[in-house]
Amino acid sequence: MAALIPPFTEETAIAKVRVAEDGWNSRNPEKVSLVYTPDSQWRNRAEFINGRPEIVAFLTRKWAKEQDYRLIKELWSYTGNRIAVRFAYEWHDDSGNWFRSYGNENWEFNAEGLMQRRFACINDLPIKEADRKFHWPLGRRPDDHASLSDLGL
Repeated sequence: MAALIPPFTEETAIAKVRVAEDGWNSRNPEKVSLVYTPDSQWRNRAEFINGRPEIVAFLTRKWAKEQDYRLIKELWSYTGNRIAVRFAYEWHDDSGNWFRSYGNENWEFNAEGLMQRRFACINDLPIKEADRKFHWPLGRRPDDHASLSDLGL
C-alpha cells in the first residue's frame, strides 16, 4: 500500500477514508485528534472548532451524547490533497431514542497527510431500534460488513 499522503490516488483515498472511519469508531478523542494538524480548522454542523484541544473536547461531548455510536464512511471524490466523503452513523441518546445521522465531509490535508481542514454537514433522522442497520460489536466495522451503497444508504 502506498503512503496515505497527497496527492491521493483512488487506492490511497479509499484507504484514508477507512482509516478515518476506524479512528472515529474507536471513540477515542485523543487518538482521533492526532490525525489532524495541531491548528486544524473544522466546521461541524454550526460549530467551529480550531486545534486539537478543541477537537478532543468536541469529540468527548459528542460521544457522551451519541451512545453506541457506529459509523460507515464512503469515498465520494478526491483530487490532489482533498477528499470528499459521505457517511452515516447510528446512535442513541440517554433516553434510548435511536437516530441515523447522514452527512458529507470535505477534507483538506497537508503534505504529511494530516487533515488541516474539515467541513461537515449532518442531518439526524429518528429511527426505531428495529430499523437499525449497523449491528457489529462496538469498535472497528468488520471488513465483510455492507457499505453504505450496499445498504441502500
